[in-house]
Amino acid sequence: MNSIVWQPTPVTKEDRRRLNGHSSCAIWLTGLSGAGKSTIACELELTLHRRGLRTYLLDGDNLRHGINADLGFSEADRSENIRRVSEIAKLFVDAGMIVIAGLISPTREDREKARGRFGEREFYEVYVECPIEVCKQRDPKGLYKKALAGEIRNFTGIDAVYEPPENPDIVLHTDRMAVSDCVAEIIRHLEAQGVIPQATGIGQAATTVRERR
Repeated sequence: MNSIVWQPTPVTKEDRRRLNGHSSCAIWLTGLSGAGKSTIACELELTLHRRGLRTYLLDGDNLRHGINADLGFSEADRSENIRRVSEIAKLFVDAGMIVIAGLISPTREDREKARGRFGEREFYEVYVECPIEVCKQRDPKGLYKKALAGEIRNFTGIDAVYEPPENPDIVLHTDRMAVSDCVAEIIRHLEAQGVIPQATGIGQAATTVRERR
């Protein structure tokens, strides 16, 4: 029997949300390497930040330089990678922030487990969809070239399977959508779900930021 008891804290998630002036959630971007997850995540965070919203970006590659530095790319390590990142994201949501996670997260099972750690309207799965041939052509980090040459093993889309989401909250077709359109689609969804307030213009956003300082 687990003898560890959850310790309640005096300041709640709702308290933090009220202080921030908006709700909190995790935006989980999944897709093949080269599909555009990092590009969209960065532009999304910048857009939300400019509107005076509190955000944090969890980039899969960056996390492997720190908390996930001990993990490789075996099936077990990939699952542990997703577990850790989703638990970190949950802490940011509890802190009242909008956290953006950009990871390949290749299996449906791991993504569903990640979703299960959050409450209603706290987790939004965004499928960054792009044909693998387009991803190979982009190959911004040269990883497909190395994988096809046999220099990298267990590379998603080459010798490791990617399972597309069956019912994602948002689908972005990055082979035919501009980055700005992808970000706008996510913003519209967050507004419709009541996570963030409707935009009323740049002037209003600037006023909101000044009032919070």
